[in-house]
Amino acid sequence: MLAHAQQIYDEALTLSPIEKVELIEHLYFSLDSKNSRQELDKLWAEEAEDRLTAYENGEIKTTPASEVFAEINSMRPQ
Repeated sequence: MLAHAQQIYDEALTLSPIEKVELIEHLYFSLDSKNSRQELDKLWAEEAEDRLTAYENGEIKTTPASEVFAEINSMRPQ
């Protein structure tokens, strides 16, 4: 890694988790000029609508959050 990039990386490690996510998003979108943030947000909104419609129509199986978290907790080392 170039010295300047290493310096930026080291500084990025001091950011809060939310700031890191924002930085990652900015860097990611700088790589792909074909898809703007607004276009991707629109695509995700459409996906969310499709999933909600599928849920309302009984087309997808759901799992209560309590079961999901219980399963996650059972996988964590004690």
